[in-house]
Amino acid sequence: MPLLHRLPLALIYSRPLLGAVALGLAAARWPHYGAWATALLVAGVLTDVFDGVVARRLGIATERLRRLDSAADQIFWALLVAATWVAFPGFMFENRLKLLAVLGAEGVIYAVSWLRFGKEVATHSYGAKLWVLVSLLTLGQINYSEGHAGWLFAGWFWLALASRLEIVAILLLLRSWAVDVPTMLHAYRRRQAVE
Repeated sequence: MPLLHRLPLALIYSRPLLGAVALGLAAARWPHYGAWATALLVAGVLTDVFDGVVARRLGIATERLRRLDSAADQIFWALLVAATWVAFPGFMFENRLKLLAVLGAEGVIYAVSWLRFGKEVATHSYGAKLWVLVSLLTLGQINYSEGHAGWLFAGWFWLALASRLEIVAILLLLRSWAVDVPTMLHAYRRRQAVE
């Protein structure tokens, strides 16, 4: 495999590493943790954007690569949430019910996908992508304000639930497992085509 064709994999594998670094910095009570964590967060989101762009340009955007991308995303975000919990336990404890609700909603989409198709979720919906951008802003605000997020966190919470609900609807509409289903309308059209 040419070296350039390994770039999307390197970008995908870098995300869990960036998340682990953020968790390590939080545990070490690193000076100016907020700035470091935000930089790592931005770097992780950029790798998430460009791994797919590069793979498509090189003509190697396979189902396996998209599934690996989704798994790396989950690990990255889980590590960032853990890092935020370590750095700002008061904020996380105060909002534990909302965080548990989002975690539960995430568990529901994975359960639905595994029960219906025997595979993990890899829809890469527009709602989920918007939620990632809002997550970037929310975690950035939490880091810079040292544990405060206000209305942005409330928006993040409701968008999380709405985007998870949309993914469940997409999964229920699909007749067979698929990657890259941006909206419920796309899922409905795929279902109609199969029928």
